[in-house]
Amino acid sequence: MKTEVPIQRKIRRSKRRRKLAKRQVKVRVKKRVKEEGVSPLVEKYWLQRYDLFSKYDEGIKLDEEGWFSVTPEEIAVRHAQRGGGVVVDGFAGVGGNAIQFAKMCYHVVAIDIDPQKVEMAFNNAKIYGVEDYVDFIVGDFIQLAPSLKGDVVFLSPPWGGPSYKAMKNFTLDLLKPKDGYSLFQIAQTITPNIIMFLPRNVDLHQVEELSWLSSPPLCVEIEKNYVNNYLKGITVYFGDAACGQLELS
Repeated sequence: MKTEVPIQRKIRRSKRRRKLAKRQVKVRVKKRVKEEGVSPLVEKYWLQRYDLFSKYDEGIKLDEEGWFSVTPEEIAVRHAQRGGGVVVDGFAGVGGNAIQFAKMCYHVVAIDIDPQKVEMAFNNAKIYGVEDYVDFIVGDFIQLAPSLKGDVVFLSPPWGGPSYKAMKNFTLDLLKPKDGYSLFQIAQTITPNIIMFLPRNVDLHQVEELSWLSSPPLCVEIEKNYVNNYLKGITVYFGDAACGQLELS
């Protein structure tokens, strides 16, 4: 019994040291987050910054919405492997997907309605050395679609912010700025080869229904996307992007 007392003390001291170390880490994190001007609302995304952009420390820029809406780089790379020719990115945001498509030497038309996001996307593309492969356009994809030509359309429309996670079943009508069915049909006016990045809790039955909007129905493939063993989203490939035989115009 006499030997248990010092052992218990060591355990208590060890626990105190671990708590102190965690507290110190939190203090350092909050200090750096404050220095970078990151909102407390997106602090947890800042902790995942290297999953979003591996070159984050080289000057990557994101706004508050960009932190929780940009596609993690590992997933964007997978999307790019299904691209080809001219890729139209209808909701480019801060450029996560456009950069990876461009790294595959595809020509990318990156569209976003927010001028600040387009400016950030251009900055981020320069950091990755691919700005010459991307045409950045400030505009509304829905209005521009009739004048666009491309071999693949990539759609990652706004999901409505982080609150989507609280829903058991995310239906396509919740997508912005139009419902998923309308956005898909608009993309079809450009090409049947469409890639959509959607919430992890999206209604998969509705997603499959999109392929039936064409006659004959489009080939479709649904992919679950994980980062560090954590389900981040669902990617749906349509047309030749799903069949693996992309024909370039």
